[in-house]
Amino acid sequence: MLKIGPYEFSSRLLLGTGKYPNFDIQKEAIEVSESEILTFAVRRMNIFDANQPNFLEKLDLEKYKLLPNTAGASTAEEAVRIAKLSRASGLCDMIKVEVIGCQKTLLPDPIETLKATEELLKEGFIVLTYTSDDVLLAKRLGELGCHAIMPGASPIGSGQGIINPLNLSFIIEQSDVPVIIDAGVGTPSDAAIAMELGADAVLLNTAVSGAKDPVKMAKAMKLAIEAGRLGYEAGRIPIKRYASASSPMEGMSIG
Repeated sequence: MLKIGPYEFSSRLLLGTGKYPNFDIQKEAIEVSESEILTFAVRRMNIFDANQPNFLEKLDLEKYKLLPNTAGASTAEEAVRIAKLSRASGLCDMIKVEVIGCQKTLLPDPIETLKATEELLKEGFIVLTYTSDDVLLAKRLGELGCHAIMPGASPIGSGQGIINPLNLSFIIEQSDVPVIIDAGVGTPSDAAIAMELGADAVLLNTAVSGAKDPVKMAKAMKLAIEAGRLGYEAGRIPIKRYASASSPMEGMSIG
């Protein structure tokens, strides 16, 4: 069971809602993924304008917990303002903090991210913070009291997969709150590896919405995350330098 603040979830797949070919494919992909948490950029959604297209209209919102994010913010002040806007809409008390410091790489600004996280925690939000794979920054976020840490596997939307498993493993090892791998996952094997490292969940968007068949990819990611989690819980065998026979040699009849 995935626990974030006061909430519990059966699925360990968080799914983004942007960049799908159309709302029908988006809806089908969400359904087959069995995700219970859906994230979206507040700035890209006309949550107060009933005349604008709204993906929420296609979904049974009783099935999902919404996770608005502060995408588009480049300062802590902007992130806090966006978060308050989302709460004013009545959608959810959870917020994904995302404060971008570089528009080319879309890597987060560590100083502004810390500031925004601290302020939103004071405001009573359930805060999930997007960060780089910086081990010490992740530690500081945990010490602030955020409800989940979301380090990127690689740059947002790049599909490069996990480029620094060692740092991710350090972040997971030291964290007392859920660690959700966010950004850069491109294939089901990437998602499985993230879970095998001990991550609590994976957040995906482009890997599904940008696939040739988003619905099939959503299902593949669901299964990969389930397999990776089971593999982590089962405990892998030690890596050995030389071969080791699968069948015992003792007691075998010869000739």
